[in-house]
Amino acid sequence: MELIDTHCHIDVEDFAADRAQVLARARAAGVVRQVVPAIHQPGWEFLRALCRWEADLLPAFGMHPIYLDVHRPEHLVELRALLAEERPLAVGEIGLDYFIEGLDRAAQQALFEAQLRLAEEFALPVLLHVRKAHDQVLATLRRLKFSQGGIAHAFSGSAQQAEQYLDLGFKLGFGGTLTYERSSRIRALAADLPLEAIVLETDAPDIVTAAHRGERNSPEYLPEVLAALAAVRGEEAAVLAAATTANARSVLRL
Repeated sequence: MELIDTHCHIDVEDFAADRAQVLARARAAGVVRQVVPAIHQPGWEFLRALCRWEADLLPAFGMHPIYLDVHRPEHLVELRALLAEERPLAVGEIGLDYFIEGLDRAAQQALFEAQLRLAEEFALPVLLHVRKAHDQVLATLRRLKFSQGGIAHAFSGSAQQAEQYLDLGFKLGFGGTLTYERSSRIRALAADLPLEAIVLETDAPDIVTAAHRGERNSPEYLPEVLAALAAVRGEEAAVLAAATTANARSVLRL
């Protein structure tokens, strides 16, 4: 079975000591592609180099909303130049985070809109980070008439919000949360959604699967997410692997 990890931060320092071994284990587990979204400008150059060294790593470039203290106005100028030069897979990780108290919402919104406009300009899908802000993100996408689609990463919204994302050309990312029996709402949503809505992810090194609770998450654990999806849907893992991989290829234009 071939799987695509649609959201994995294999470039970060957590993997510095054993990145090659992690990649080898992920490939052995059937993970044929990893989408690696940036979080801030200081990481862009290493991410670009890493994805040139490792052909199955696919970069996205963007500025994550929780790193407002790192972002600078000139980074948007640099991002536009990088998108023009690299023509990456997507713009990301971008979005809105209303979960963290005190994180300037106006600054997040301005940054989000600026990056959506760049994605539209370069006809690229986006990788969305959304916490406690699905209605605001959806309203922004509609207001800007964003037409490139993408993935709502680590989706945790309602069925109604899921339907709105699908209407806008997005897929919904499910990862380690799906492996926890207590995550009843997310598991029910994954069971009820049309299969063409779903893509798989790990968000490594974060959101680890239940079997590795307390450890660093890893792309090699993606089959555990697939197994959880098969369990909640009552469908064959092989069928779900093929479908979610096809969904990822479609939305990311692979």
